This record gives sequence, C-alpha cells and structure tokens, in this order.
Amino acid sequence: MLFGFSMLSLLQKESGYRRIFIAGMVNGIGDRFSQIAMLSLILSITGSGLAVGLVLGLRVLPFLVLAPAGGLLTMHFSRRTIMLMTNLLRVPLALSYLLVNHADDLWILYTVSTLLACAEALYAPVRKSGIPLLVQPGNLLRINGLEQVMNGTVLIVGALIGGITSSMMGPQAAFITNALCFLTAATVIRKISFPSERDAESGEISTENGESSARVIWRLVRSSVVLQMIILFELWVPVINGIDNVLISVYAIEVFALGDWGVGMFYAALGTGLVLSSWCSRYFQHWLLPGVIVCLLLEGGLLMLLSTAAQPWLASLIYVLLALMSGVGNTCLDTLLMRETPEKYRGLIFGLVTACSSCMLGLSMFGAGLLLEVVEPRELGFAGGLGFAAIAVLLTSYGWIRARGVFKNRRTT
Repeated sequence: MLFGFSMLSLLQKESGYRRIFIAGMVNGIGDRFSQIAMLSLILSITGSGLAVGLVLGLRVLPFLVLAPAGGLLTMHFSRRTIMLMTNLLRVPLALSYLLVNHADDLWILYTVSTLLACAEALYAPVRKSGIPLLVQPGNLLRINGLEQVMNGTVLIVGALIGGITSSMMGPQAAFITNALCFLTAATVIRKISFPSERDAESGEISTENGESSARVIWRLVRSSVVLQMIILFELWVPVINGIDNVLISVYAIEVFALGDWGVGMFYAALGTGLVLSSWCSRYFQHWLLPGVIVCLLLEGGLLMLLSTAAQPWLASLIYVLLALMSGVGNTCLDTLLMRETPEKYRGLIFGLVTACSSCMLGLSMFGAGLLLEVVEPRELGFAGGLGFAAIAVLLTSYGWIRARGVFKNRRTT
C-alpha cells in the first residue's frame, strides 16, 4: 500500500513524465493485445512454428538500422513531433491486420509487422532519451524504477487480458484495441512539452569545434569508463537474455508439462518481479554501477538454480526473483546512461545502444532455437547462468583495469 502511494505521489509531482508514462503503458498493453492475437492467428492459419519465428524475427531486425536513426532525428526535430507521428502512423497499420483471413494474406501480416517494428524502433530511443528532460535530477533513479513497473504491468495485464480478449472475441477485437491504444497514446503525447523543444524544432545543430556528431560521441565514449562498460553490457548480456526468453516457453510446456497456462504463469511471475524492482532500486541510489554488476551476478546464480528446479511453484518464484534482479539492474543502467551522456547526443546514444542490444537479442534467440535441437533445456539454462556470471566478472575486471589506468594517468599528469 505504501509502495503504491509513493509511486502515485511521484507521478503527481512529475507531471511531464506522467504523460509519457501513461502513453507508454497504453502503447505497451495494446502491443501485447496485438502480439498475442497475431501469433494465435498465424498458428490457426498455418500451424507452423517457423511462421511464428519468422514474424518475431521481423519485429527485431528494424531496430538494427532505425533505432540510431530515431536518436539522430532528435537532433533535427522535436521529440513530441516524432513520438506523435510514429503513433498516428501505427493506427492504420494496426487495423491492416483485419485484412488477414487466409494463408494467401500472410504477406500483409509480415509486411505490417515489419512496419510496426520500424515505427517502434524510431519511437523507443526518442521516448527513453527524453525522460531526463521531464524529471528532476534527484528523481531520475525512482523514475527509471517506474519504467520497470510499467514493463511489469504491461507484461501482466497486457498478456492476461489480451489472451482473454482474443480467445473470447476473436483476434480482430485485439487488433482494433491496439489501434485505439495508439490513437489514445498520441492524444496524451500531444500535451507533452519538452524543455528543449524549441531548439529541436529550429533544426540547428552545432558541434563542438566543428566536429561531427560521430566524432563527439566517440570522444565521449573513449573518455568514460562507465559508458564503455554500459556498451559492453548491451553487447554481451542480450546474448544470454535471448536464451532465457526462448526457454520460458520450453520450461513451461516441455519440462514442466503445464501447457499454455504455464507460459502465462511464468510471464506473470516476470511481471511481478519487475513491479517489485521499483521498490528495491531506491537502495542503489549511490551504488549504480555496483548495482548493475551485483544484479547480473545474482541473475546468473538464479538461472543456474532454475535449471535444477523440480517443481513449477519453485520455478515461478525464481522467475519473480530473476525479474526483480533484472529490473533493479536495468534501472541502475538506464540512470547511469542518462547521467553520463549530454542531452544533445542522448537520443543518438540511446538509439545506438538499442540497436546493439536488439541485434544481439535477435541473433541469440535464433541461436537458442538451434541449440535446443541438440542440447537439453536444463543444460542450456545452466550454461546461460554461467554466462551471466562470467559477464559480471569480465565487466568488473575491465572496469577495475580501466579505472586504475585512468588514475595512474591523472597522477602522472
């Protein structure tokens, strides 16, 4: 009760973020509605798991190219304009799913899924990089914690209600709901005012000493050990996350023989952990980088423990703890990235980071599917846990070596 009151109080104080929070919640729930209905429609028409894998892959690929482009657009156009247009453009695209009735119509589904992913790839880094402009610096960690609450709520409510809506009223109802969610989010975004919006709308970009944006960003990354560690995190961790994402359904259906409801139960457990992570992340206010490393190490241990779990209830509990650690770690990571990057280049850097993590995640999910043909699920899960632990050790070692080198250079100077 106290946690919920604190969250509402924070949203009341940060009125600018409140609008972007509501828009993100509405968008996320609508996307879950559509995703569940879309996958159900594909399976009912084709009965092919390959078709499901193809459409999921098409949703990841656009992030590789368009996420950096979305960040670059923030240097030329208003964030509000970009977010508003990407939501409005998705309304007719979401309704295009209504045209899919037979196997011959699947090209429409694949095309629309790709275009929706393109819009999201532009929208996501613009939204994330705009958060520090709307909140007080002292509340940034708590706000990033609320982002995990939003993700957890979307995971629980969107998946649960979306599944019920699709099964009772048909996938068409879910597609219409998704379109209405995009329209509602656009209405909310229209009232958002970013402090730097006038400068963005002028389209004028000044680079320091005549340098290009790429050179400024390279110099920024080269001079910041923290940014280097964040980039390494975004390159390495999604490799294991892809395995974990694939194993959720495999554990529920093949290992524990729970069927589809087991998949929903595990996803609900993940959502619960993400919601709880907002409450725990406040204790890492002054330990952001150590918090990222510690949470990653604990995730590795929990994944190894999950691979040995004999009972579904124990697996659900472990998934809650896994999402809790992941949420706290992501909160600390996002806060670090927002604090370490200048506002002018924040959108571009968030776009590059999103592109790297999405690309690695897509490759990892594809690789995990191939590995499951020759490796037992529990063995692959245990290997993933070891991978997380190894990444935590490598990041710690790299940070210690680089920080020591910087200290020696400063001392010599």
